[in-house]
Amino acid sequence: GVFFPPPPFRPFHVEPTNIVSMNDDVQRVTDEASAMNKRIHYYSRLTSPADRALIAPDHVLPAPDEIYVYSPLGTAFKIDSCTDGYGKNSSIVTIFMIWNTMMGTSILSIPWGIKQAGFTSGIILILLMGILTLYCCYRVVKSRKMIPLIDTSNWEFPDVCKYYFGSFGQWSSLLFSMVSLVGAMVVYWVLMSNFLFNTGKFIYNFVHDINVTDIVPGTNGSNKVICPSAASGHPPQKRSVMFSSGNNTGFELFQEWWNKSQTVPFYLIAVLLPLLNLKSPSFFAKFNVLGTVSVVYLVFLVTVKAAHLGIHLEYNWFTETEFFVPEFRILFPQLTGILTLAFFIHNCVITLLQNNKNQENNVRDLSIAYLLVGLTYLYVGVIIFASFPSPPLSKECIEQNFLDNFPSDDIMSFVARIFLLFQMMTVYPLLGYLARVQLLRQFFGNTYPSVFHVLVLNIAIVGAGVAMARFYPNIGGIIRYSGATCGLAFVFVYPSLIYVISLYRAGKLTWPTLIIHIFIILLGLANLIAQFLL
Repeated sequence: GVFFPPPPFRPFHVEPTNIVSMNDDVQRVTDEASAMNKRIHYYSRLTSPADRALIAPDHVLPAPDEIYVYSPLGTAFKIDSCTDGYGKNSSIVTIFMIWNTMMGTSILSIPWGIKQAGFTSGIILILLMGILTLYCCYRVVKSRKMIPLIDTSNWEFPDVCKYYFGSFGQWSSLLFSMVSLVGAMVVYWVLMSNFLFNTGKFIYNFVHDINVTDIVPGTNGSNKVICPSAASGHPPQKRSVMFSSGNNTGFELFQEWWNKSQTVPFYLIAVLLPLLNLKSPSFFAKFNVLGTVSVVYLVFLVTVKAAHLGIHLEYNWFTETEFFVPEFRILFPQLTGILTLAFFIHNCVITLLQNNKNQENNVRDLSIAYLLVGLTYLYVGVIIFASFPSPPLSKECIEQNFLDNFPSDDIMSFVARIFLLFQMMTVYPLLGYLARVQLLRQFFGNTYPSVFHVLVLNIAIVGAGVAMARFYPNIGGIIRYSGATCGLAFVFVYPSLIYVISLYRAGKLTWPTLIIHIFIILLGLANLIAQFLL
C-alpha cells in the first residue's frame, strides 16, 4: 500500500543531543522489528499455518545472548553470544553458517575426483571451480537488488527466477531444487548403508574374536590401506578366517544376512521411513553440530594417516604407469561435476546473508567462506591422494568414498563412520521434510495433505535410495550427476541470464559482458553433457 508519513514531531525544551539519541533508539527498534518481520515472513512462506516446524519459532525472536541459525538445506544450530542483541549475525557467524552449509558428503569423493582428473589438473580445477561458482554466487546475491520499483527484501532466488521467467522459472527452479535434495538423500542412503555395514562388521568380529583376512590387496602394518576395487572379481569364499571357537556356522549366517548391498540398505527402511512421516522433524536439527564435528574429525583423520603413510608422488604428465596416474586426464569433468555440488549454495545464499549485521560485508564474508570451503576440500583431497601408498598400491585404487580404502577394523575409520552415520540419520529426515515442503505445497497447497500423500512421496524417495544402494552404490557418480544437473540451472544459467537481462533493461549491457556470461552458460551445459560421455 501507500505509506503516508506522519506529521513532523516538534519537541519542546529538548536538547539537540537528546534528539539524536532518541532518533537512534527509534531507528534501532525499527530495524529490530523489520528484521523480525522478515524472518517471520520467511518461515511462514515455507509451510502452512497448521505446521509449526518452520513457522516463526521462538528462536527467531531477537535475544541478547543466543542465535539459532536455520538454513534452507535442513540444518539448524544454536550459537551463543554471537548476536548484537537485535537478531543480527556477526561476520564470523555468517562465514561459519555458509561453511557449515556447504560442507557435505562431497568431501568424501574429492580424492577420487582428483585421481580421475590427475593430481595437477585436480588442484587447478578445485581453484577454478571455486572462483567460478563464487562469481555466480555474487550474481545470485545481487540479483534481487537489480529489480526496480519492487520491494524484494523478502524474496529468495526462486522468487527472482519467477519474476524474470514467469511460471517456467518457478517450476524449473522447483525441479532443480528437488534434484539437489533427492540427490543428496540418495547419496545419504548409499553412505548410511556403507557405514552401517562396516560398523556392524567391526562390532561382530570384535565381539566374537574373529580375524578375517579378505583376499584384498593392501599394505601391511598397523596403518593398513586396502584396494577393494582390485578384489571385486574374487568370490567371497576366498578368505582366511580365524575363530576363537571351532564353529563357523554363526559367521557364515552373519555374512549371509549382513551384506552391504543386498540386505543392509533394506534394514535402514525400518528406522528412517517412520521418521520421514513425522509432521515436524525439527527435533533432529538439534544434532546438526555433529556435521561440524564430523568434518573436523575427518581432517584430523586425514592428517594422522598422512603422517604415518608419508608422501607418495611421481609426476608423469601424460602417461600412466603401473602405480601412478598422469597429471592431466581426459576424465577431468567427473571432478567438475562433483565440485559443482561441493560448492553449491546458490539456492539459499540470500537467506544465509540477509541477517548479516553489516550488509556491506556480504561480498567479503561470502568470499572468505568460499575460501575456507575450498581450502578444506583441497587439504583433504590433496593429502589423501599424495599419501596413498603407491607402490605397492596403484593410485587407481582410491575409492569414491575414501573411507573404503581403510579396512573395517581400523579404529579411526570406525569412529569416523559412527560419527557420519549418526549425523546422516539425523539430517536425512530434515532433507525429506524440505522435499515434502517444496513439492506437496506446490501441488496441493499443503505440506501435509494426508498421511497417504506423504507416505507415497517418502516411499518413492526411500525406494530411490535403496535402489541406488543395491545396484549403483557409487557416490562419486551420483554426486557428479546431480551436481551437474542442478548446477546447470542455479549456478550457471539462471544467475548469468538474470544479470544479462537486468543490464539490458537498464541499457548497460556491453558485448564483453554478454560474451563472458554466454561462455559461463556454455561451460555449465558442457559440464552436464560430459558427465554422460565419460
